[in-house]
Amino acid sequence: MLLVLLISGRVAPAPLFVSWAVGFHLLGLVDQRALLGSYTNSALATLVLLLLVSLALERSPLLDRLSATLLKGRPGFAVLRLSGLTAMLSAFLNNTAVVGALLGVVARQKFISPSRLLIPLSYASVLGGVTTLVGTSTNLVVNSFVVEAGLPPIQMFDLAWAGVPIALGCIVVLALSSRLLPAHDVDVREAIQRYVLEARVMEGSPLAGKTIEENRMRGLEGLFLLQIERQGHLISPVGPDEMLEEGDLLIFTGEVDKVSSLRQFAGLQFFGNGAESLLRSNLVEVVVVGESELINKTLRQVDFRTMFDAGVVGIRRGEQQIGGQLGRVQIRAGDCLLLAVGNDFAQHRNLDRNFVLVSGAPIRPRLTALQSRVTLSGFAAVVLFATLGWLPLFSGLLLFAGGLLLSGVLTFGEVRRRFPFELVLIIGSALTVARVLESSGAAQLVADAIQFVFSGYGVWGAFVGVYLLTLLLSEIVTNNAAAALAFPIGLAAARAFGVDPTPFILIVCYGASACFMIPFGYQTHLMVFSPGRYKVLDFVRVGAPVSLTYSLIALVTVPFFFPFN
Repeated sequence: MLLVLLISGRVAPAPLFVSWAVGFHLLGLVDQRALLGSYTNSALATLVLLLLVSLALERSPLLDRLSATLLKGRPGFAVLRLSGLTAMLSAFLNNTAVVGALLGVVARQKFISPSRLLIPLSYASVLGGVTTLVGTSTNLVVNSFVVEAGLPPIQMFDLAWAGVPIALGCIVVLALSSRLLPAHDVDVREAIQRYVLEARVMEGSPLAGKTIEENRMRGLEGLFLLQIERQGHLISPVGPDEMLEEGDLLIFTGEVDKVSSLRQFAGLQFFGNGAESLLRSNLVEVVVVGESELINKTLRQVDFRTMFDAGVVGIRRGEQQIGGQLGRVQIRAGDCLLLAVGNDFAQHRNLDRNFVLVSGAPIRPRLTALQSRVTLSGFAAVVLFATLGWLPLFSGLLLFAGGLLLSGVLTFGEVRRRFPFELVLIIGSALTVARVLESSGAAQLVADAIQFVFSGYGVWGAFVGVYLLTLLLSEIVTNNAAAALAFPIGLAAARAFGVDPTPFILIVCYGASACFMIPFGYQTHLMVFSPGRYKVLDFVRVGAPVSLTYSLIALVTVPFFFPFN
């Protein structure tokens, strides 16, 4: 039931997992101490600290400068260089932060079509994440299950033995298969994304009572009057002799840099704001992130103007231009919004929780050169000390976070706004669900079913079965949920054969990150979906060879470096 509800998408993962954990407790399947202890797991606390220090690391201007120097030359080599850089960064930084930092740079550059680069950018962040313990939240989630089960924790570079060959092999395949991606216009003037823009003819407007021709609305540079909505009826196509009336909703399709030409028409209103005042503002393009409070809500429901001091001029979803009443459109993760922002837009503290900037002034101030060097050096020292065993990772991150707060690089307000409450609820509850799956024998039932399907192939068959199950789950539910559901099954399978559980644990890590085919299963895929103007088929076309290469290397290298016996 949990899996079906997760796949349906009708209920968010956090309330689902919390409900299941509480239900198991009320049914007497897990006691109070174990339930509450799941939310104070040491590996979970380490993950939270890592995400918080990443808030400072992602503001380093070094990422912008490095990526800008690599995006030159032939597209295949540019993909290779960009993917290599992204993988190295995401091995130690949060994947979402890396893609968010590089997204605007890649989208704005004029050397290569962004549509040839953005899917590789997202995939490379996944590939880098599987090379270290801190590379992705999924690895730390699995490690929290390992600690909970009383097994030796995963070390910093245990995942690198198979992760590095996986990343190298897949990056080469990615560079070759990127030519299958669409190459949208490269020219800066033509590459600006098109939106559907809405303007209402206000009461008393001089435009009312005149035809389209008389109002000079034909032949606008970069804009086209697509249709008119009048008293619930749609007029399309719009002829030159069509008479405008008060209250008409004019729907244009156009380019971002041509929107200001509508200022010449007096008496137009954009989403509750006069055209003159709205279009005098700066235009900013943003992508809605997965943790945004706007998701599944309309602009009217959230009072967008008050929340952000900005008006929504247009919405785009992949290649689809969203028309109709913009105020009634349900916002989804990955949507591109064209905003006309006021003077106080940059001061609103909820921006980075809701958006990633594609074009316009940075939402958050960049670190200075000195702050950037000190912050990156401090994080490198934490990783080095943890690797050498001089200082536990949790202790190092705790000291590092304290230093960031004392120096002002990170503020308590920022920590409060970006604290990953939802992730804590999901992982803490998932630990309880995993505990019950194992203790009740449910995980053993699934492990037995895997053995039956792969009967005759012994431990290798069970190993492949656990990986395929985890991979399938990662494509249809979130990667953390996939890890939570697959871990107890992998552990039960290893114990059924009496073998070392390490290869089964690691294959769950790799399988939970192997989401390349469907854009809706992973945060960074959604972030590049609309800026790249992609279709779902684009992910399938490039993701299939990457997924096949990833799976083959993972299944061969994990047992080689971590034998079953």
